[in-house]
Amino acid sequence: MAWPKNVQYKVMVMASTGQARILPKWNPVPSSIKWRPYGKLAPPSLEKSYISSKLEIVTDGGLPFQERNPISHLHSSLQQQPVNFPHITHYHTIPEPLSLSLSHRHTCSLQMGIKAFMISFMLASLLFSLLYIPTQLTRPINIFNPSKSFIIPKSSKPYPVTFAYLISASRGDTAKLKRGLRALYHPGNYYLIHMDYDAPESEQKEMANFVSSEPVFSKVGNVWIVGKPNLVTYRGPTMLATTLHAMSMLLRIAKWDWFINLSASDYPLVTQDDLIYAFSALPRDLNFIQHSSHLGWKQNKRGKPIIIDPGLHSVNKSEIWWVIKQRTLPTAFKLYTGSAWTILSRSFAEYCIVGWDNLPRTLLLYYTNFVSSPEGYFQTVICNSEDYKNTTLNHDLHYITWDTPPKQHPRSLGLKDYRRMVLSNRPFARKFKQNDPALNKIDRELLKRRHGQFSYGAWCSKSGKRHNNCSDLQSEKYGVLTPGTGSRRLRTLLTKLVSSQHFNKKQCK
Repeated sequence: MAWPKNVQYKVMVMASTGQARILPKWNPVPSSIKWRPYGKLAPPSLEKSYISSKLEIVTDGGLPFQERNPISHLHSSLQQQPVNFPHITHYHTIPEPLSLSLSHRHTCSLQMGIKAFMISFMLASLLFSLLYIPTQLTRPINIFNPSKSFIIPKSSKPYPVTFAYLISASRGDTAKLKRGLRALYHPGNYYLIHMDYDAPESEQKEMANFVSSEPVFSKVGNVWIVGKPNLVTYRGPTMLATTLHAMSMLLRIAKWDWFINLSASDYPLVTQDDLIYAFSALPRDLNFIQHSSHLGWKQNKRGKPIIIDPGLHSVNKSEIWWVIKQRTLPTAFKLYTGSAWTILSRSFAEYCIVGWDNLPRTLLLYYTNFVSSPEGYFQTVICNSEDYKNTTLNHDLHYITWDTPPKQHPRSLGLKDYRRMVLSNRPFARKFKQNDPALNKIDRELLKRRHGQFSYGAWCSKSGKRHNNCSDLQSEKYGVLTPGTGSRRLRTLLTKLVSSQHFNKKQCK
């Protein structure tokens, strides 16, 4: 193809791509004239800068320019050195707004400028990462938190141990949740409430109003509600995901020693002063996890089936889906099973959330398709961990009576179970129906709690006597404990569990 004679063209060299293109100065451009790539013509010093130089030429016909102009000629033309191109009558350069200096000295200056710009950009990026990323990691999490007006005095003694509670509730549980929270409350502990996503908005608002309107909660500021709740499926991994979510939130917002997960159907059998006092003598790394490697009927009913929890990908609650094909038991780790109700040390909670090896994450992926994963995840993690398998106490500290085989569902407790509950020396029991008469007896005889009020504690009593209203919390009461008979019962159980003979026999095997 020959070029038309005596027609002006523009040669555009884009250094960012290292290519040149020829454009006739006609406007509009005739369809017969196309852009023609010239190849990598830009000198090395321009390859990394986003600037261009237009070389305007006039041809007298003959072969296309890009077939006659070598790289060396273009480079020399950019340096404004006289070059004798065949079929070119004259040429000149037109600088862009970011103009290209055509001297060798200015080219070197350009190179130095680019290097300085790159160094400045890298330093700015590093500074941005140091300032912005930590800000993102420490942004407030999504919880409802009433304003805090109670200031802990520096002179007061802190409580010897503290607990972080997750209290989970579902649709229709607001009355039980309110009662249970008042029975469990203590200003030295922390409480996170999770209302199932399936619960009506009216119940969500009712709990938010309850927490914000309670004077003691507002003064101390240690009761929160998960602002973005999860959809929880019965027997699905979404219950486990909710527990891990709560652990992560509580690790970020408070300092505590043990994490306790309860439901709205659980109820305490000791006061929180009793619980704190009894646990104060224990090593802080102990974990109360009921566990067993003997799967029994669960091997075929839990270990081999594969399920899918719709709550992981749907906003509508439904039953878990069963996959037809089953799987074999794992060989990379050993399965353990036990109770879904645990008391975990802060150290083990941190390991499960930000584990320094991959075991917690690997098992979490495995238990995503496991039936009733809360009854096996923590057991399998701790018993397969060399760092934590010797920190387990094989007990969930709950009084529970099960249905006769296969013991899948706890039986509702009543007055006939009261004596056995007390003699068990356990701090919690489940499950109770709403306003069951047994709860009234527990309030009256064990918790010294009146209707609508908090359980007995030094933080809301005067001279060892009970108050009708605990909203008159005083700073001098913070850090004071008044343990009762419940602490002695609980200490009897804990002493037995940590005894060397019992402790060694109940380790992961």
